[in-house]
Amino acid sequence: MDQDRETRMGAALAQAAQSDSQGFAKIVEEYQAMVFSIAFHFLQDRGTAEDVAQEVFLELYQRLATIESGAHLTHWLRRVAVHRAIDQGRRKKHRSESALEDAPEPSATTALRDPILQEQLQKTLAELPEKQRMIVVLRYQEDLGPAEIAELLQMPVNTVKSTLHRSLEELRRLLTRRFGEIRYAFF
Repeated sequence: MDQDRETRMGAALAQAAQSDSQGFAKIVEEYQAMVFSIAFHFLQDRGTAEDVAQEVFLELYQRLATIESGAHLTHWLRRVAVHRAIDQGRRKKHRSESALEDAPEPSATTALRDPILQEQLQKTLAELPEKQRMIVVLRYQEDLGPAEIAELLQMPVNTVKSTLHRSLEELRRLLTRRFGEIRYAFF
């Protein structure tokens, strides 16, 4: 987090802790895209992702006094968004799909431009077990490094790296089965 953002969010956090709704609104405005992006890319459902984001911010409001700084706020929101998305994914048996044009802009830039391949990749990603899927989402959609993912998911960095490696191998295997022996540059 850049120093300016951390300072701004620290001030907004102090305002919100004093029951100032403008301070909380600043926090929501700053972080809503990040929280929604994590939930959406994991769940692949806009409505459910919006519900998860709302739950995360409600929980933040209830726990404002426990947040220590702007940096802690970012970490806390990511961690809670990850866990709420996983919980929602466990509760939801049927994963609905949305049109590609309705999908939000990812927080991390992506070199993938083929919409058909993008759709197939999202469907294939949804087939991975939840831990593997969340690690791939955090790494490639949210652009977090292995150390940051390890901290969020409370697991060793080497476990994150090996799980990411296995997840990419599984995605490659599943996509190869769907498209034949075509090799993709993004793996």
